[in-house]
Amino acid sequence: MADAMSNKLDNAALDQLFREARTINVWTDRDVSDAQLQELYDLVKMGPTSANCCPARFYFIKSDEAKARLKPHLMEGNQAKVMQAPVTVIIATDTEFAEQLPKLFPHEPDAKTWFADPAVNAETAFRNGTLQGAYLMMAARSLGLDCGPMSGFDKEGVDQEFFTGTTFKSNFICSIGYGSDERIFPRSPRLAFDEAAKIL
Repeated sequence: MADAMSNKLDNAALDQLFREARTINVWTDRDVSDAQLQELYDLVKMGPTSANCCPARFYFIKSDEAKARLKPHLMEGNQAKVMQAPVTVIIATDTEFAEQLPKLFPHEPDAKTWFADPAVNAETAFRNGTLQGAYLMMAARSLGLDCGPMSGFDKEGVDQEFFTGTTFKSNFICSIGYGSDERIFPRSPRLAFDEAAKIL
């Protein structure tokens, strides 16, 4: 296993995951199957989180009915592209994620108590839930899917519409599917290593 994990991905894979991957604004009509979504989640769940807490919850908005429920809570500029996408994922965080720790981190029976402080709970949930949302994007790209992440929506409205009666709170959304080259903006600049990083 160690030898296999030490192999660098080739340039084609790195291009697909990072260098050539873009945020999609226009989608083709090619379907994303339920089996693909299951495969996607089965990759996402393997990404590391603090104490294996896995606080993210994923609602895959795929049906016309579910899209109609989501649409009123989107910023006007995001409505058309989200409605066109085959699937849009609501990445949410379970505020009571620690309830799952006896199952997820069984070798530490007291792990649930680590998050009894509300501030620690909230910070852990948000950080790790966001991390899992990033895993979802990279997993989708690794499966040949394109992504269109966004935060332009009414979180309270989405929470009321989809998460009433649960302990989930929305974080961000991400459309996934097969993108078109239309309306892809020129690549914006990135900070150079010396501007954003330091080796100490």
